[in-house]
Amino acid sequence: MEKILNKGYVRLVDVLGSDLSVVNSARVSYNKATSELRDEDIKLINFLAKNDHTSPFRHATLQFEIYAPLMCARQWWKYVIGSAHQDPFTAWNESSRRYVTEEVEFYIPASNEWRSKPENSKQGSGDPVDIKIGLEAVERLLAQHEAGMRNYDWAIANGIATEQARLFIPSAYGLMVRWYWTVSLQGVSHFLVQREDAHAQHEIQMYAHAIKKLALEKFPVALGALLDI
Repeated sequence: MEKILNKGYVRLVDVLGSDLSVVNSARVSYNKATSELRDEDIKLINFLAKNDHTSPFRHATLQFEIYAPLMCARQWWKYVIGSAHQDPFTAWNESSRRYVTEEVEFYIPASNEWRSKPENSKQGSGDPVDIKIGLEAVERLLAQHEAGMRNYDWAIANGIATEQARLFIPSAYGLMVRWYWTVSLQGVSHFLVQREDAHAQHEIQMYAHAIKKLALEKFPVALGALLDI
């Protein structure tokens, strides 16, 4: 498990396949499956990645459990609905506050972690803001959360259904949410290329780094070839 942003984490739950799965998937038409990874197999993996022969990489699958701020989850969700044509077995199951009343948690940046708007871009972040602004931002965010949670607790105490009481939870982008993400190795690579990029939001970059670390432990050759590392 990789811890992120104090309360968040990424956990690798399950894996289907290995680097060898990519090789045997590519060679099935020649009926030349192998039981161990050889030098020529590594060369084949690199050839497939370099020339965008990506279907063999979709025969290897990883399942992650992720706990992250809503702002990261909704960016992440794009890789499910946006890649369905090429990765139909991508799956996403998220915990629902219709049914559960587990502790509500929020991502709250520290006073020195608030970033300024970049000068020459409509998105992304610039340098840290003045510490006084950061302190006030924390205070304002905490006050907003506390007010919403008081109303939520009142609703639960007065018998309002959980599925409606959750309307009082501050649905801020900092609300921590938990989900399972099952995705092919190619899908992991696509996610990493975009979310490890320096222009991606800092928080999701941190999650991408964790995904990369866990995935490389299981697919060092195949993922390394896809990422050209």
